[in-house]
Amino acid sequence: MSLIAPAMSDRLADWLTALAALDDAAPSTITAYRADVAGFLSFMGRHLGGAADPAALRGLGLGEMRAWMASERARGRSARSLARGLSAVKSFYRWWADREEFDATPVLSTRAPRFRRKLPRPLDEDAARAVIAQVDLQSMEPWVAARDTAVVTLLYGCGLRISEALSLTGRDAPLPEMLRITGKGGKQRMVPVLPAAVEAVEAYRRACPHDLNPDGPLFRGVRGGALSQSLVQKAMRAARMQLGLPATATPHALRHSFATHLLNRGGDLRTIQELLGHASLATTEAYTSVDAARLMAVYRAAHPRA
Repeated sequence: MSLIAPAMSDRLADWLTALAALDDAAPSTITAYRADVAGFLSFMGRHLGGAADPAALRGLGLGEMRAWMASERARGRSARSLARGLSAVKSFYRWWADREEFDATPVLSTRAPRFRRKLPRPLDEDAARAVIAQVDLQSMEPWVAARDTAVVTLLYGCGLRISEALSLTGRDAPLPEMLRITGKGGKQRMVPVLPAAVEAVEAYRRACPHDLNPDGPLFRGVRGGALSQSLVQKAMRAARMQLGLPATATPHALRHSFATHLLNRGGDLRTIQELLGHASLATTEAYTSVDAARLMAVYRAAHPRA
């Protein structure tokens, strides 16, 4: 017997459809939300002793919410993951209560578990430049070296996600001064392109043996197909090992480095938020913590008794 009543399965499907159509949520977000809310409904079915139907689920109290959260923690779910799951449940209930006009306060007022936000681990400016230079030396194929250099230059010089850099097509080159990037959830933003990034991409285009037609991927693998993220990660891994950098020196760390170095040079958070494509300023504010952590490290080194 299913622990979710058909009527609730229909509501869940309708909510996910609305998210995809009206909020332009990414497919990965839809998948995560479906799993989170379906897991919650299944638990409530077990907890309440029968299939989770609308009548029972409209009457949930804080006790039921705490029971679900305790069960999730007991099976090893992290506080961060549980907070994300609770956010999905609240989003679903907010939508459902608005449609059917019932009081969802007990669910919506449930507090998320506290967790320590992981701070980005950027490279310093010298290390970031050294990584780019090292990547250029690693491949026996000159055009592959030029390709990898162009990609990591975009990650650091423009703050792109690796998926955003690899989604560029032949039509995007030569790179303009302002590049339109489609990020998470299909959201678009304009990113200024440094001359060094333009030059790196042009060096790759001149060396590339494949036809970079306007509708095809800009960055190609050895056989001419789209370049995979794993190959960029492999190039970055080899570079950090050669340079003696920590395992946190990943392609994504170059994006963090872009943001942190802008902040250190006086960039304001709103501008950095727009350049990175963060939906929430709270995400970008993590970089102020990075800067504060760096200052405290300097302070403690200078004042060991502090």
